[in-house]
Amino acid sequence: MSESFNPGGGSNIKESLSSWGDLAGLLRGGDQGAIVPVVIPRDNRGLRWTILVWFGLFAISSALMMTLNAAFGSGLSGVAYGALAVPTLIVGVLSVLLGGLWWWRGAIVEIEQGTDGILTKYGKFTEVIGPGRHYLWHPWKRVDFVVDTSTEIPYTAPVLACPTRENVPLKSIEFFLKFRIKNSHKFVLTIGASNFDLVLSSAVQDAIRQRSRMVNTESAYDLRGSNVEDMRGLLNNQLRKYGVEITGCNIPDVQLPNQYQQHLATRERVAKELVAYEQEWELTRKRRIDTLLMDIERSKKTRDAKIVEVNASLNKARKDVAQMLEEQETEAQRVRYEIETRGRADLVAAENEAKAQRRLATAYRDNRAVLEYELARRRLDVGAILAGRAPRPVVVQTEGGSGDASTLSTLLTAQLLPQVMNSGGGSSTRSLAASAAQEAFDSAQGSVAAAAARQQQLAEEHQSQQDTAMRQQFERGEGYGGSQDGGRRGR
Repeated sequence: MSESFNPGGGSNIKESLSSWGDLAGLLRGGDQGAIVPVVIPRDNRGLRWTILVWFGLFAISSALMMTLNAAFGSGLSGVAYGALAVPTLIVGVLSVLLGGLWWWRGAIVEIEQGTDGILTKYGKFTEVIGPGRHYLWHPWKRVDFVVDTSTEIPYTAPVLACPTRENVPLKSIEFFLKFRIKNSHKFVLTIGASNFDLVLSSAVQDAIRQRSRMVNTESAYDLRGSNVEDMRGLLNNQLRKYGVEITGCNIPDVQLPNQYQQHLATRERVAKELVAYEQEWELTRKRRIDTLLMDIERSKKTRDAKIVEVNASLNKARKDVAQMLEEQETEAQRVRYEIETRGRADLVAAENEAKAQRRLATAYRDNRAVLEYELARRRLDVGAILAGRAPRPVVVQTEGGSGDASTLSTLLTAQLLPQVMNSGGGSSTRSLAASAAQEAFDSAQGSVAAAAARQQQLAEEHQSQQDTAMRQQFERGEGYGGSQDGGRRGR
C-alpha cells in the first residue's frame, strides 16, 4: 500500500492494496481519511490447484497399475491389488475434479458497477474490462488495478500564504473541487493515484496563487463563492492528458492575516453598531409613524364626524330649500292664478271698454256725420246769404258811335241796376243757391261716410291687434301687466 502526503493538510489521494472483498469499501469510503480512486486487488489464485490435479492423475495411474497387477497377478496379491484399485481410482477422479473446480473458481473476476478493471498478461496491459463477471482462464492473466470512473471525487486543497496584489500574504485559501476519472487506462499507466495527488495539489496552488494576485487584501473575502470557471478550465487543460476531468470547483473559505482579521472585526463591530443604531432608528421611526398614523386616523374620524354633520346640515338645508321652493312654487301658483283671474277680469273689462268705445265711436261717427251735415247746411245758408249780398257785375254793352259813354249815363245806369237785379234775378238766384246747396250736401254726406268707414276700419284693426297681443301674452304666461305693456308697445 502506498500513501501520499499533502503539505497543506487537505485531501490525500492514494492507491490501496486490498482483497476483492474489501475493494468496494475502499473505493466508496477511502482509507483512513484518504481518497482511494484506484485499488490494487490481491491475486490469490496461484498454482496450488495443480497439486490436486497431479495427485489425482497419480491416483488414477496408480489405480490403472493396480488393475493390471490384479489382472495378471495370482493369489492373494492379485486380490489385494484389485481391492485397492477402485478406491484409488475414485480418489484420483475426485482430486482431478476438485482441482478443476478450484481452477474454475479462481478464474472468476467480478468488477463492480461504475468501475473499470485494468487487465494485464505477463505484466503487460492488454485491455480494460467493464463491470460484470469475467473469466481469467490463463493463470498469468490478472486484474492489476480497479479504477472508480463513475464517482465525482471531492478534493480539498487549502493553500497557505497566498500573496495578494499588495503582496500581503493571506493566511489560507481553501479550494474545493470535484473530479472524475474519464480514462482509467490513461490515469493508471500515465500518472497513478499518488503522483496525481502531487500534480493536482501543485496545479491547485498555482491557480489559487494566480487568482489571489488579482485581488486586493480588503476585498479578499470576495473570493468566497466567486466565479472560478476560468480556474476550472485551466485545471482541465492541465489534467486532461491524465484522463481526469474537473466537474466543479469553488472557494468556500478565505482566512486573512490576524491584523486584517482584527481590522475586519472592528469593521464588523462598527457595522453591528451601525445596524443596531439603524434598528433603533427604525423602531423610533416606526413609533413616530405609528403616532402620526394614529393622529391621522383620529383626524380622519373627526373629519368623518364633521362630514356627517355637514351632510346632515346639507340635507336639512336641502329639505328647507325644497320646502321653501315648494312654498314659493305654491305662492307663485297662487299669484299666477290671481294674475290669470285678474287678467281675465281685465280682459273682460277691456272687452267691455272696447265695446263701449266701439259704440261711442259709432255714436261719435253718427254725431260727426250729423254735425258735418249741419255744418254743411249752415255753410250753404251762409253761402246763400253771402251770395245774395255779394255785388254782381253787370256788363252794359253800348254802341261805339251812339255817344252813351258819358259820365251821366254811367251814373244813371248804376242807380237803375239794383232795382233791375232785385226784381228780375230773385228766382234765378234762389234756384242757383238751391242747386249749390244740394251739391254741397251730397259731397259732405260722401265725405262723412268715407270718414266713418275709415274710422271703423281703424277700430277693427286696433281691436284685432289688441286681441292677438293679449293671446300671445297669456300663452307666454306674462299676465295682464305684460299684456298692457304689449298693448302699449302695439299702440
